[in-house]
Amino acid sequence: MKKIRNLVIGGLEQKIFNLVLFSIILIVLAFMGVAVYQTRSLSSLFQKTSEEQKTAVTDSTTAIMEGVIDTTMTREASLEAYIADSMFREVAAPVITLADITRDLYANPDGLREVPSYAPDPQKQGSPSVQLITAAGVDTENPEIAREIGLLGNLQVAMSSIYKTIDQANSCFVATPDGIILIADSDPLGKIRDDGTVMNIPVTEREWYKGAVRNRGIYFTGLQQDIFTGRKEIVCAYPVYLDGKLVAVAGADLFLEAMEKAIMETGETAGFVCIVDQDGRVIFSPQRSGTFAPVLADSAVDLRKSANAELAAFAQKAMTVNTDVERIQVDGIDYYMTGSPIGSIGWSLFSVIDAATVHEPVDIMAATHDEIVGEAAGTAEKNAGRSQVFLIVFLLVAMALALAGSLSLAKRIVAPINEMAREVASLNDSNPLFKMKNEYRTDDEIEVLAESFADISAKTQTYIKHITEITAEKERIGTELELATKIQADMLPNIFPPFPGRKELDIFATMEPAKEVGGDFYDFFLIDDDHLAMVMADVSGKGVPAALFMMMSKILVNNNTMLCDFPNEVLERVNDQICKNNEEDMFVTVWLGILTISTGHVVASNAGHEYPVIRKKNGEFELLKDRHSFVIGGMPDITYRKYEFVLEHGGTLFLYTDGVPETTDSDNVMFGTDRMLEVLNREPEADASQVIHNVYEAVKEFAGDAPQFDDITMMAVKLR
Repeated sequence: MKKIRNLVIGGLEQKIFNLVLFSIILIVLAFMGVAVYQTRSLSSLFQKTSEEQKTAVTDSTTAIMEGVIDTTMTREASLEAYIADSMFREVAAPVITLADITRDLYANPDGLREVPSYAPDPQKQGSPSVQLITAAGVDTENPEIAREIGLLGNLQVAMSSIYKTIDQANSCFVATPDGIILIADSDPLGKIRDDGTVMNIPVTEREWYKGAVRNRGIYFTGLQQDIFTGRKEIVCAYPVYLDGKLVAVAGADLFLEAMEKAIMETGETAGFVCIVDQDGRVIFSPQRSGTFAPVLADSAVDLRKSANAELAAFAQKAMTVNTDVERIQVDGIDYYMTGSPIGSIGWSLFSVIDAATVHEPVDIMAATHDEIVGEAAGTAEKNAGRSQVFLIVFLLVAMALALAGSLSLAKRIVAPINEMAREVASLNDSNPLFKMKNEYRTDDEIEVLAESFADISAKTQTYIKHITEITAEKERIGTELELATKIQADMLPNIFPPFPGRKELDIFATMEPAKEVGGDFYDFFLIDDDHLAMVMADVSGKGVPAALFMMMSKILVNNNTMLCDFPNEVLERVNDQICKNNEEDMFVTVWLGILTISTGHVVASNAGHEYPVIRKKNGEFELLKDRHSFVIGGMPDITYRKYEFVLEHGGTLFLYTDGVPETTDSDNVMFGTDRMLEVLNREPEADASQVIHNVYEAVKEFAGDAPQFDDITMMAVKLR
């Protein structure tokens, strides 16, 4: 396309002009022929040209609009499904954590005191609390039931902490096959009947209980009514097995009013969004009737089994993959539809828009075109009988006027498009926005196209702004975490050998955090010339909070070790000091031992930590299965046990955190203590640094491409 002054050669303007000129020439030639064929030829040509114009314009416009719909619907459906999926994953992780804590409680009941649990108290309405509820017929006075309730009472601190950390959850709970359930929430009144008695819950008959047992893993219910409030909710549950026997089910329930409100608001436009659960049933939708109307899970219809074969195939595919935009007729209405799965819960998000709304501008344009063509044909028929002389003069004048009019019309049609192209070409960093102008307000598809450009331009600037802000925040957080990592590394002994003058001691230790900063720590220091303190600990949680708690715990253990005679006394004092200000209910497992260097005699105490590994001179590494006491920070006034053993000269003591045996590969298989001992015994005479290196390399090789989920901390002490 070339432009010489005001004359455009090539392009849409010339094509319109050429089309009009060609039509005029055909009309003139037809009227110069035989009078009988003049009217027929003109009518046929006019009709053919009009249909071609109508088909070309409607096809191109339809293709453009369908392309915009395809891109927009697919992107928005994927984004909304991703946001919903993230919300459910944030709930599943704490539920699994609560299940793991419950399993540990049942696995190690010895040494735990019975903690009382109480029925819902109306005076605690609005404040987080843990309440005891049972199924009908459960005798809480029965010694076995009472013992289990007392054992479960030890979960109160953990449940309160988990309940506070789940922003979207209404409550979290632990239920047993005996009909006992502990619930952490802020609504005790909802569990009390009008007569003042506490409600009974048929625990084992609830869908979340049966579903979790049936799945033997994480389970999300469909949409249902809360037994206490009647509000719409879903429940996330996870079974707890011990030696293959079901001992409890942990879970949390979520009220979904916010999601429902967001879905309802989509119905205010030409299209709408609906949520389909794992059974193919519509649970959220702004529609109030028809196939897409939501009903409760018990009475909803599975769309995958719909009599509408196209809808059933679409629903089946949308549960697992992001679909392309498809055109499907439902309830007599043509819809454009796309779906995106919500992977964590097995749901799917459907984005739906009425096809008639999309094609309405095209239909209006076609009707207007037909109306204009009809009027022009009638006028041509009325003028067909004029005289030949007048006809020739009229045609000559009409031809001149038509040429001038076609030029003007072509310029008027193309001018807004040319202006739009110039503005788009001028966009740059200093002028990034495409803005609507009066030239684009043509009340036709050109105005729709301009509005689409303006909307996309504004949204693009918003996305760029958000991305810029997020990037800056990530860089700031990354810098701070790098500094925190360095500070934490400097807090731990990291110069080896640590005591160059003490040749009888060979010590090496390392910590590899799962995140930028970790919650594990180790420590060793000389109390006097003949006594070496050795510490290995693991703080609950990950990241910055665990790192801060780790630093405080390390300092307290170090200080109190210098003041006390025995490790158990140190742990008792540290536990009481931490419990005084432990508002976040965090805890730490600690193994503390004091080695008499000259004799190899070790006095130790274990606060819920992993078993130490010891190797006698000329022997093999073996687990030293000591009796654990309770974790530090769990509850005040705990008495800790001490025990003694001898580390022979030439022997080695190996300490570690649970990040070593609990490392998993891509198939979720754990490394385990058996593999750890096997690695240690491959080179039993190795020095301390080689012992640590051998285990670390074996763990990394076992994990392969699987991500590291826990801190890996180890220490080896060898008496030469």
